[in-house]
Parts: sequence; structure tokens; C-alpha cells
Amino acid sequence: MGNVGGNRNYGYGKQLAWAGKNALADRYGHGHFATRATHEQRWCQFVRYLKGLNIRDARQIDQSTVRQYDLWLKAQVNSGQVRVAYAQNLLSTVNVVLQAMRKDTVLLLSPTVVGARCNVRSTVPASYDRTVLASPIAILDNKGEQRVALIAALARDVGLRFREASLLNCQQAVKQANRLGRINITQGTKGGRGKGVDRWVPVNADTLHTLKAAADLQGKASNLVPANLTYAQWRDHANSQWRNIPKAVPIKGFHDMRAAYACERYQVITGFPAPVIAGERLAPKASDTDARAIIAQELGHNRLDVVASYIGSAK
Repeated sequence: MGNVGGNRNYGYGKQLAWAGKNALADRYGHGHFATRATHEQRWCQFVRYLKGLNIRDARQIDQSTVRQYDLWLKAQVNSGQVRVAYAQNLLSTVNVVLQAMRKDTVLLLSPTVVGARCNVRSTVPASYDRTVLASPIAILDNKGEQRVALIAALARDVGLRFREASLLNCQQAVKQANRLGRINITQGTKGGRGKGVDRWVPVNADTLHTLKAAADLQGKASNLVPANLTYAQWRDHANSQWRNIPKAVPIKGFHDMRAAYACERYQVITGFPAPVIAGERLAPKASDTDARAIIAQELGHNRLDVVASYIGSAK
């Protein structure tokens, strides 16, 4: 694929955004769809930045260009417009795509230059109190955005990422829940996980109610993505609808609901409130460690330390 379109964008195509997509396909092959989609989205943000500099060919990008982007991201972080973690991810994508295009590491910049990431949650998830989530869901329902409302409910009740909730076959999940009391999350998972990789999530009465409502709305389709939209269009629409909810609603995004799910599961597993809820770890160390292992698996993470960003410190 690297020889398409002559030398422009190192042979990956005439348009920068398209060239980045081709380079990612070259790097990852036919798998890792979720990873590629995420990188493509972030790369397009860099492309928009480059257009402001009148750069339309990746061959024009040099060390100073990447450093300028770093400084711009750092300013965004300092002004509170973006979080450190997201800025680091944006810079990481630039590294990945440019390395794939250039076949070298000359322009690589450490993502940590935009600031230090804090991986320990210190604030209680707004949607931990279920009554808080009732308001935005009601607003979305009244606007005819039942699908967006159900994605939020699935994130809260099952701990799913937005993509996972969107691609979940809720009809299948209801049958699985009724038969086994749990469901296996395989679609839209991060890092290319899919069939053959088990990620079981328990189902209680609240979860089953949400799954049944989602299954009814899904109908004969295989997931909740509207038939007339691509996944990318659906994601942009849903995020736009969520952002347009009145500012009085304190839930910033779908990730808050995953954190609320994790905190609730911690209480169920250990019998103690999550550290971020209590302000300290109250559960015995062994129980705390066991709970983090279970929650990490249910959230689709491979590392225990990531769970601290959902439920707080283990110290």
C-alpha cells in the first residue's frame, strides 16, 4: 500500500487524512479495528492542525512541526480544555502514524512532554448516584434520542465503553443473561480483542432491565448503531447529543459511568465503599486486590494498576 499515489505523503495517498488511514492499515494489517479507528480519529485532529500551518503533505512535517503541536497541546491542557491523558494520546497517534509513513523514528516525541498523567481517581463519579443519571436520560428520551440514552445506561449498568455498548448485540445478551446470569463482551473491545477472548460481566435486575430495553430498540438489527449511519457518524452524533445536555448535569461523559460501575462493583465484591468514595481504602488489602483483579477483567483491562483511575488508590 505504501506505493500508492507517488511520493506525496510518502506514497500513502494525496490527502493527509486518507494517507494516515492507509499507513495505519499498513501497520496493523487486517485486525485491530478499534485501535485503528481510534488512531484515525486522532490523526484527523492533527491534520486539521496542520492545515492551519498550510501543511498538506507529510513530507513537510519536521521536528519543529511536531514540537509546535506539542506546545499547542500543552497550552490546551493548561487552559483546562483537554485532559493530560487525551493530549498524550493525540501525540502518541502522531508518533504511530508518522513512524508507519516514514519507516523511521526520527520525529518521535515522548507523549509525556505535554504533562504528567495522574492515573488515580480522586473525585467521585457523578453518576455513582443513579438519580443523577436519571436527568440526562430523561432529557435524551424527550428529544427522541433513546439510543444515546441506552448507551449511557449500558455504560453505567455494564461498565461498557461507548463503542462496546454501541456494538453489543443486546438480543443475544438478554438470552445469555437469562441463561447464565452474565454476558460475554466480545464486540468493539479495545486492543483487538474479540471472539475467543472471554470477558464476562455479571447481570443483576437493573442490568437485565436495561438490556431488555436496548434489545427492544435494537429490533432485528445486530447492534444499536442506526442502520442509516456508519459507526463514526453515530459516535459523533451521540457525543454531540451528550454535550448539548444542559451544563447543570454534572456528568462529563460516558467514561464517568464506567467509573461509577467500577465503584459499585467494588462495594458488592468487598463489602466496603471504593477508596474514592470513602476517601481511603477501608477493605483489607487482600480483598482490595481481589476486587481490582475482577473489576479489571470486567472493564476489559489487562493491568490492575489501571483500575485506580476508576475507583481510587489501593494505598
